[in-house]
Amino acid sequence: MKSRLVILLFLIAVATPECIAQRRSRGFWHQEWTVYNGDTIALVHILPVYKYSRKPDLRRYQRLIRQVKKVYPLAKQVRIEMEKMERQLLAVKDPKEQERLTSELQKRLIKQYKPVILKMTISEGKVLLKLIDRETSYTAFQIIKDFRGGFVAGFWQMMAKMFGNNLKLDYQPESRDRILEQIVTYYEMGWL
Repeated sequence: MKSRLVILLFLIAVATPECIAQRRSRGFWHQEWTVYNGDTIALVHILPVYKYSRKPDLRRYQRLIRQVKKVYPLAKQVRIEMEKMERQLLAVKDPKEQERLTSELQKRLIKQYKPVILKMTISEGKVLLKLIDRETSYTAFQIIKDFRGGFVAGFWQMMAKMFGNNLKLDYQPESRDRILEQIVTYYEMGWL
């Protein structure tokens, strides 16, 4: 029994630094291996590097980096809260009890996050909505509609439209939001 424990601890000690090093050194989207005439060749799809010749474009990119650094932790927290809420709602069968749970959660979230959200700019809010969609695979409108109902979701969509935002806007990492996706990837890897 002790020998198994020693072997397990040894394997963990040896494998952990390699895993950490691999995660930090990743600067590519995807890596494949092909065999050509008996030789193994690595095919690496490198992350795009954007070069900005105009200063306003560079400033816009740097501002987007600051916004992601500020709101991405909130988007991850939204995903965690949503997963907990879904588990709680699935455990309860009574619709009135489910409504009570969602209203309690709404009050708790407003109390917890209201000071942070009030200090956000409109553009930071737009980035937050996109990152919430990225993390949860649901738009903000869908989340509100599922948890609070269609009328409430419509109200908040109308309020968002008044301030130049859209709760139904989805996250498109391959086209419209590819630069945002790159920044988030770099942030997750610890490069920013």
